[in-house]
Amino acid sequence: MTRHDLFDQPVSLTDAAAVREWNAMISAFLAHGAMTPVHLGKLLEIAPDFAAAHALKGLFYALLGRREVMHEAQIALACAEALESGANARERSLIVALRHFLAGNPSAAITAIEATLATAPTDTLAMKLSHALRFVIGDGPGMRQSVEKVLPTYDDDHPGRGYLLGCHAFALEETGDYARAALTGRAALTLAPDDAWGLHAVTHVYDMTADARGGLDWLEGREAAWIHCNNFGFHVWWHKALMLLELGRMDEALDLYDTHIRSEKTDDYRDISNATSLLSRLKLEGVDVGRRWEELADLSEKRTEDGCLIFADLHYLLALTNDCREGAIARMMARLAADAARSGTEIERLMAVPGLNAARGLEAFGDGDYGTAFAALARARPHMQGAGGSHAQRDVFERLTIDAGLRAGQLTDAKAILADRMARRGGYEDAYAAARRDLIARAENVSCPKGASA
Repeated sequence: MTRHDLFDQPVSLTDAAAVREWNAMISAFLAHGAMTPVHLGKLLEIAPDFAAAHALKGLFYALLGRREVMHEAQIALACAEALESGANARERSLIVALRHFLAGNPSAAITAIEATLATAPTDTLAMKLSHALRFVIGDGPGMRQSVEKVLPTYDDDHPGRGYLLGCHAFALEETGDYARAALTGRAALTLAPDDAWGLHAVTHVYDMTADARGGLDWLEGREAAWIHCNNFGFHVWWHKALMLLELGRMDEALDLYDTHIRSEKTDDYRDISNATSLLSRLKLEGVDVGRRWEELADLSEKRTEDGCLIFADLHYLLALTNDCREGAIARMMARLAADAARSGTEIERLMAVPGLNAARGLEAFGDGDYGTAFAALARARPHMQGAGGSHAQRDVFERLTIDAGLRAGQLTDAKAILADRMARRGGYEDAYAAARRDLIARAENVSCPKGASA
């Protein structure tokens, strides 16, 4: 007997209790809930022959971006493939997506998931998976197109509509439609109060429009929207710290780092990226962050051979260069060069472009060789979106590029990148941009005194 889940999609399950766990699992996944693996474990206990559960387990492992869990993802794929004959078309698409992702081709995995949406546009699970995979490769326009293609098919009472709107809000923000993103994110939370992604999409709007005070007000009192989260909750706290930094409240940002962002010393690359990018921004503003780099470098030193995601590798490298781990830096640079030389899979191509130039730039910045750092980071810059993540996350590399140029005395080029950064942020000038613009103006006045010929 075929049953249907909460999105009215068919599932190859006969046990009502298994369907309940499936529904609970995908509901938790949509909300970035910490209970997602708990429900998945219960589902596999009840229905160990359910191929889709094994495929999702593999995808969840693969999205962790850690070399040692890829073995578990491969085991999950093997289990799913062994049970594939009992799966329906939707469930088989999950297996195909996992196979492609583990082969280093996330775009092919996205295509497999989108095939489900072509015939079942109201499948919110497929929508969210496509969104998550596109995020990994920094495909903001693709995220928006994917969501907007299915948006008209959702009735107002569809149980996944709130999460769909949360994804739409984030895609709107990443493509520069800030006003609509803010409205859509608020609507998402009205329908799905636990939609941490929608809440975070609105937070991104405040970041991109340089309204840190508004962002703090937005987050204040809304902790219930992310208290249930997995480590994504640390990321929301990271956003709050960025707003404090923007307002010059450095001590409060560091306190938030200690009490929330790194309250758990995990080695999850997403948590390390939060930490390293915040410390990097603080350091660029002249803040002494003490020995906080040390524990991040200890963890990152064990990740030099990962090579799962260039976004993760670059943040590991931030930790290593800021704690002067020369041996680990050399190992990571050698491995990146080897991956880039192959360039056979999509992931390997990203290791080459923008990965290798960006890594060389970070290494040189750590060595104080700012001319080399600026040249390498500037070469990587046009391609950095492909490294994945959001505009807000990648902005640490923008700042390092500009500061490298300033420290190397290449004022004209640094000024041009600073202006382009502001244009990409809708023309809004944040505190970082204002401070660097003033630095450049003072340096230009010194080099060309008033009344002197240019």
